[in-house]
Amino acid sequence: MKFFLYVTDMIIPMVIFGIVCYGCLMKIDVYDTFIKGAKSGFFTVIRIMPTLVGLMVAVGVLRASGFLDLLAELIGRFTKYVGFPGELVPLTIVKMFSSSAATGLLLDTYKEYGTDSSLGLTASISMACTETIFYTMSVYFMTAKVSKTRYTLTGALISTLAGLAASVILAGLMP
Repeated sequence: MKFFLYVTDMIIPMVIFGIVCYGCLMKIDVYDTFIKGAKSGFFTVIRIMPTLVGLMVAVGVLRASGFLDLLAELIGRFTKYVGFPGELVPLTIVKMFSSSAATGLLLDTYKEYGTDSSLGLTASISMACTETIFYTMSVYFMTAKVSKTRYTLTGALISTLAGLAASVILAGLMP
């Protein structure tokens, strides 16, 4: 077991060391390339900042207004028939937009129901099985200047439903 802990501690430093060694072998100025990449990344962050702020404000407004609770009550009436707890509907909706806001809702779920409860386990697994669909699409498509998304949203929503189904099944298997 200690061997695996040692290996996991060494993975990131070894990858970085490998990249630097490869760059040196290929006679690439590694430091200048790193600086150019960092500069490009900084400008990417500046370009996506309005989208990030807009998403955070929208999630905050939905949460503070009580709309998420209303939506959870309405949708929860139907999800209970398929085994998905209505209390986790706000977490699921918010997770599609913002992972950090969903983490706040997850902590609220832990406080109210406990981490080892059925709801806590389902919420934890669903957070790991789903993605921030709209955030990811808006940021990456805007950065890459993608205008035709085709079936991306449909595929992402189907994947989210599969992740939610898996979370219910896996949490049900836990003792």
